[in-house]
Amino acid sequence: MTTSSTPKFGVLMVNLGTPDAPEPAAVKRYLKEFLSDRRVVDLNPILWQPILNLIILNVRPNKVAKAYKSVWMKEGSPLFVLGDRLRENIANELNKQGDISIPVVHAMTYGNPSIQEGANILRKAKVNKILVLPMYPQFSATTTAAVYDKLMAGLKKCPSWPDLMLIKDYADHPLYIKGLAESIKQQWEKQGEKRHLVLSYHGIPKRYADNGDPYPRRCLLTSQLVAESLGLNESEWTHVYQSRFGREEWLKPYAIDVLKSFPEKGIKRINIVSPAFAVDCLETLEEVTFELGDEYKEYGGEAYDYIPALNDSEQQVALYCELIRQNTKQWECN
Repeated sequence: MTTSSTPKFGVLMVNLGTPDAPEPAAVKRYLKEFLSDRRVVDLNPILWQPILNLIILNVRPNKVAKAYKSVWMKEGSPLFVLGDRLRENIANELNKQGDISIPVVHAMTYGNPSIQEGANILRKAKVNKILVLPMYPQFSATTTAAVYDKLMAGLKKCPSWPDLMLIKDYADHPLYIKGLAESIKQQWEKQGEKRHLVLSYHGIPKRYADNGDPYPRRCLLTSQLVAESLGLNESEWTHVYQSRFGREEWLKPYAIDVLKSFPEKGIKRINIVSPAFAVDCLETLEEVTFELGDEYKEYGGEAYDYIPALNDSEQQVALYCELIRQNTKQWECN
């Protein structure tokens, strides 16, 4: 039961995770935890763990650390820094009114700060109602469900649970679509022209979708709604997936293949946006911005500009505050 000095609820914002430093050892620790989760790689551990420990974790950390160094910010990893700025702005907006501050905590599924650490902060604030807000616009068992797994695993050790509200996703939320559309319009105005729009999402193995993961349907819905909001016809936008890993088939069309084919079709000036990411991170700042852009230009592309994630923008703060308000109405009345 709440008192005048106890928050009515707390918010736990959760993103994927990031290494503690752009160094091989830190990257290796992070990748080991991330790639050991069977939500991410569902292969039999007897087969997968030797591959992971003997090959991948001895080869990839150096390469990945180098990529992280190219995007690392003064305050730390972009994914954490930008996410924490967003958290702070959300907390400030939520607490403009009311006598009791609503605690808003930022945590990671893998790496630091962990979900358990975030939950402990809320526990110390005497919160007994928690809204869990995964920072993934489109639900996937590989991301959103992994948040729930980690949270429930931590609660196994608790003799008493808080009330929980879990947000599934917000792929078609009007404020999300509006925010994306406005950011694209701003880019077009800034560059002085409207270009072909590429909406690129982080891929998952096709097999996962075939087994029922709704992720590709949610991604396509987002793309369709953004295109509709911008008044684009089918020839003016393209939906693709990037960030493949391994040899099996992933969601198609592959971004790299589509971008290579564009110049010969006369599409030589494009903008690209990655709506699956709430805040910018390694994948958007290094892979999407530079790797895909370099490939596109190598095949004849003339202009390629990445449109940043919504990050800690006013549009994103408004979206998250509305999600929080919509999903805690029943607690406000208590």
